[in-house]
Order: sequence, then structure tokens, then C-alpha cells
Amino acid sequence: MCVKDAEQEMENPVDNNSNSNNNTNRMQSWPLHCDLLQTRMENFDQDSSLISSSGGIGVANSYPLESICEDRVVTERKQNLLTDFFPNLRSGEWSDIGSRRYMEDTHVCISDLADKFGYNLLSEHAISFYGVFDGHGGKSAAHFVCEHLPRFIVQDADFPVKLEKVVARSFIETDAAFEKSCSHESAHSSGTTALTAMIFGRSLLVANAGDCRAVLSRGGVAKEMSEDHRPCCIKERTRIESLGGFIDDGYLNGQLGVTRALGDWHLEGMKKTGDKSGPLSAEPELKLVTLTKEDEFLIIGSDGIWDVYSNQNAVDFVRKRLQEHNDVKRCCREMVGEAIRREATDNLTVVIVSFHLEPPPPVVVQRARFRRSISAEGLQNLKCFLDGDA
Repeated sequence: MCVKDAEQEMENPVDNNSNSNNNTNRMQSWPLHCDLLQTRMENFDQDSSLISSSGGIGVANSYPLESICEDRVVTERKQNLLTDFFPNLRSGEWSDIGSRRYMEDTHVCISDLADKFGYNLLSEHAISFYGVFDGHGGKSAAHFVCEHLPRFIVQDADFPVKLEKVVARSFIETDAAFEKSCSHESAHSSGTTALTAMIFGRSLLVANAGDCRAVLSRGGVAKEMSEDHRPCCIKERTRIESLGGFIDDGYLNGQLGVTRALGDWHLEGMKKTGDKSGPLSAEPELKLVTLTKEDEFLIIGSDGIWDVYSNQNAVDFVRKRLQEHNDVKRCCREMVGEAIRREATDNLTVVIVSFHLEPPPPVVVQRARFRRSISAEGLQNLKCFLDGDA
């Protein structure tokens, strides 16, 4: 819960006539170690020092094939396997009211964002959209943002070419639209944090405003894809104070437990219209990564989830469950159930996006190259010390 109240709740052109350009383009599509071999063969043809006076090849001056570094070739092959990866998306979601009186969380999972809103996207890859929205002061803001933010993104003139700018702009536009749409005070007094994840091809774009969190499992290791926007964050505090705001008792302007959110237009001094910005920002922070075969799944959760799970603990929990039954939705339900068992006190929402059809592989623990042991002399010294003879 974010609000502080009495109960602590509420482009390079190609010349088709140029053979040299065509050859260059073909060479660039080769693996890197093939480029290296091609270059050396060209040098071999051009360098007269490689030809002996009798017309034969001078072995002493030639480039033997073994001079191509085998380690480099292996590394390049490994990199090609990573970059050639294309995710097979599966998603699941689950939510629970938890111990709260009202359910203010909501979420969305859209497998094809453009198709959902009738946009003809000239691309072989769909753009998937996932989001978790944690409301406070009521559910109106969370439901408005969940419904309208995807539409603002698709209808932006720069979609999908300048996707990062589109997403950031759409957060701001959705926030402004909510303020204009509020027809009664109860809706106007609500706000929401928002975290979205968009997957297009091998790219993953996460946008966050608030304290929902996204965590990526990369080879079983948790990688944080968002930062919690809370008053304790030094970077956020600096931004807030530069805009005339302040932190009091761990709350923004003494009223709000997050420093970025959509809505909350009723809070005086928090937001400003026009070119001026208030301390409470609806602008999201973005993080873009290229997915590889090592990337297993993404966990998106409201702050109630992260109150009782650490990042690595969540990844370990999900990996174990997927290895047991490989059912993403069931895994979400079990994760929420475990959070309740751990006595979570907030609304609970989790969305998991898997990038593989198979369950995560077991993590291979590397053994130490040298066995650590104590020498006979050391053992005797330790015995004497423990017997009080030292």
C-alpha cells in the first residue's frame, strides 16, 4: 500500500549493380571465424612473398590453418547460439486480495498487442504486452491505466519504430487522460503504480513507474529489470527535492509511499500540468535487453509479492516449480499461495512469462579445481591447540 493514512492502508543503401558490394554483404553473413579465414586466403593470393621462385608454395612463409585461434572459434560459435535464439512465449498470471479489505491490483497479458487493437503491423514478429498495476486509494486509476495504456501505445504515431519513446510518452498521456476522465471525487483520489513488459523478437523492454518489480532469470541467476521508486532511493530523493518536494517520515511530501505513480491528482503539490513537473512523476524508467538462450523467464509482481520474496528466492521458487510440472499458470498460483503462507499483508499479483517450451535445466555447480585440505602438521597443531597444549 502506497498511501499514508490513519490506518496505514488507504540505413545503408545497397547498389545492386556493384559486385563488390554484393560480395561484401555475403561475407558479412558468414560466421566470424569464416571471415578470418577468407581474409587470410585473400592475403595468400595477393602476397608474392608466399610464392617460391619455382612456382610452389613457400611453406615457411605461408599461413597454416592452425594459426586460427581455436578458442576464438569456440567462443564465436557459442555467441552465435545465444544470438540466434528466438523465444517461445508462454505466460501465466494469478492474483489474490491477500489480507486487505479491497482488491486494488490488476494486470494484463496480451499476446499480440497490434492485433488486439486492429493495427496492421508489417512485421513477422508479434509484440507481446504484459503489465501489473498496483492501485492505492481505490481501484479506479489501476483499472483505467490497465485498460487505456496499451491503446495509447498502439495509437502513437511512432509505434512501433521508436518504441522506447512511445512507451514513455504513453505513460504520461495515460496519466493526463485519467485526470480529465475523473467524473467524481472517489475516482480522482486514486492512484496506481505501473510496470509493463513488451517482448518483440528477441528484445525485452521493461517500463516501470512505482514499486512493482520485474526480475529476469538468466541461467538461474536473478537479474533485476526495474528499480523500486520509493522515498528511500537516493536518486529519487534528489529528483524530488530539485522539484520542490520533500521526504517526511519515509513518505513523499509526507503522504505517499512511492515517488512515481499515475493518478493521485488530488494530492496538492504533487503534480503539475503543462511544461512544469511536480515531485510525483508518471514518467517510467526503461530497461531494454536482448534475450538469449540463457534467459528462462520473467517475473512481474506487485510489491506485495516482493515484501516476502527476495529476487533470487523468487527465481529459485519458480525454477523448481517449472521443473516439477512446467505449468506457468499453476506456478503463478503456487507463488501467490506461498506468499500468503509467508504472511504477506498486501494484495498479491504475479505474471510470469516463460521464454522456452521446456522447463529450466538443472543448474550445474562448478566444482573447485583444487581440493582444499589440512596438512598432517596443521592437523596436529590444531589438536594441540584444542587440547590446550599450544
